[in-house]
Amino acid sequence: MDRPALADFLTRRRAGLTPADVGLPPGARRRTPGLRREEVAQLAGLSVDYYARLEQRRGPQPSPQLVAALARALRLTEDERDHLFHLAGHRPPLRHTPLTHVRPGLLLILDRLHDIPAQVVSDVGDVLAQNPMAAALFGDVTRSRSEQYNVVLRWFAEPAVRARFPAEQHEELARAHVAHLRAAHAARPGDAHLGRLVTRLLATGEEFAAHWARHDVAVRRSGRKTVLHPVVGRLDLDCEVLAAAGQDQLLLVHTAPPGTVSAERLELLRVVGRQRLDAGPAEDAAAR
Repeated sequence: MDRPALADFLTRRRAGLTPADVGLPPGARRRTPGLRREEVAQLAGLSVDYYARLEQRRGPQPSPQLVAALARALRLTEDERDHLFHLAGHRPPLRHTPLTHVRPGLLLILDRLHDIPAQVVSDVGDVLAQNPMAAALFGDVTRSRSEQYNVVLRWFAEPAVRARFPAEQHEELARAHVAHLRAAHAARPGDAHLGRLVTRLLATGEEFAAHWARHDVAVRRSGRKTVLHPVVGRLDLDCEVLAAAGQDQLLLVHTAPPGTVSAERLELLRVVGRQRLDAGPAEDAAAR
């Protein structure tokens, strides 16, 4: 780990960004250009103290997960991301593996979607980035420090995920998840990441195994989705799926028809999400 170079790189990249670049309000008058440390910490899901120590050349070595979070927060290109990994003492992710670094252009679109839930998901279901509305709607999955933030794995392994959807839709959603994964599996023969994911899913129980054995194939498309939110209640939403170049990253955008009860509840959710952000990120256990 090259602490001086890491601190310098983080400081300079932070100084090169404005709040508008990352979808944040301008706030009070700024004495110096660039983002504040607390804003970068908020975007990366870190404590302000931990991030400050990195810039002060005295922080502990960040994990690869934290480095990836910092790369997303600072809107780094792939080359800059790899450089950040090297400075932190880690080997960068291999570029021929499933892409986990969200393209800056896609993040820019995500930042501009202030009042509707949107998230970037890989073609195998890994959640790569969320805006505050998506975090408020589905849970803030990218700030956990688990190895995988995969929607298919969470569906079959975490019962709490299903509680956010009507019981009568569970079978249909399960089949759709597996059918999309089947399509990706066929398009990536010999992919180690995808092979490990399928192995973990098969270990969750008979339900996934039964769906997998059916060999249904269907790429994720736009459609309707009902979410049962614990605070604002039932939301009937339209889900638009926008594919990035290469089809390896999908932008999922959720809207409600104007004038509907769901639209009113979506606006309430925006307020709830803003209150959560204003409270600041929880202390990051990995940063202690």
